[in-house]
Amino acid sequence: MRDISKYQGIIPAFYACYDDEGGISAPRTRAWAEYMLDRGVKGLYVCGSSGECIYQGVEDRKKTLEAVMEAVGGRMTVIAHVACNNTADSAALARHAESLGVDAIAAIPPIYFHLPERSIARYWNDISAAAPDTDFIIYNIPQLAGTALTMPLFREMLKNPRVAGVKNSSMPIQDIQMFKAEGGSDFAVFNGPDEQLVGGLAIGADGAIGGTYGVMPELYLKIFALCKAGRYAEARPIQYDCNDIIAQLCAGKGHMYALIKAVIKRRTGLDLGGVRPPLSNAEPEDEAHAARAAQMIDEAVKKYC
Repeated sequence: MRDISKYQGIIPAFYACYDDEGGISAPRTRAWAEYMLDRGVKGLYVCGSSGECIYQGVEDRKKTLEAVMEAVGGRMTVIAHVACNNTADSAALARHAESLGVDAIAAIPPIYFHLPERSIARYWNDISAAAPDTDFIIYNIPQLAGTALTMPLFREMLKNPRVAGVKNSSMPIQDIQMFKAEGGSDFAVFNGPDEQLVGGLAIGADGAIGGTYGVMPELYLKIFALCKAGRYAEARPIQYDCNDIIAQLCAGKGHMYALIKAVIKRRTGLDLGGVRPPLSNAEPEDEAHAARAAQMIDEAVKKYC
């Protein structure tokens, strides 16, 4: 039996940390990783969507993961997303991640071309083979990747003994139930959509990986604790408030992650830089949205935590 306890908890998706010129900042990355460790989250999901991986090169992603592992490696769970839109770069990142001692690697399917499922399975298995001593997490996000993890493809991937879990960011909560039932008790299923954390945990998710967890970890940690205690009625209003905060973070002209970084600077004093083009940085008028979001978070934390 595989021990999945290291995946059972709140795992924020790690934000890309840039210097003032837009390059990866190792000092800011280390500081943000240490801040997350101090908040008491279970682990970090590094170089995924929230880490702007689509707009970064291989060396950028290596530098980020190296800084994270230097700061918190061995003290919390680290899952490294290694997918690029070609197998060779993905495998190189997988080898690099394993050399640093991460707990797992993860990958979305290839995007743009609509590949047959046999090609997607070969892509994932080739990446996994490059890190033969490391767990592999399938990242299912069909609304962005354009490819869904079907049950036939999932069953094919389960033939790989390194496949240890699914980060499920599809909107139907039933998918969590189906993957958990097929994968078994020693297979980890993560809730992906932040807006449905209570529902995902209620239907059987082991843990959760989310893009807004880092900006308000206190609230998601409280939701997780209440749900694990079966106190769903108490968790529900916190979820509602989180969803309202997410709407506020999406209300500006800048990309959501630009506003998140502005809120983090307000709440913690940490400067994570901007976002990588073609994502849009915050506009001057977005300051009001960031201020309101920070206020909403602080009020919710005071109310519930």
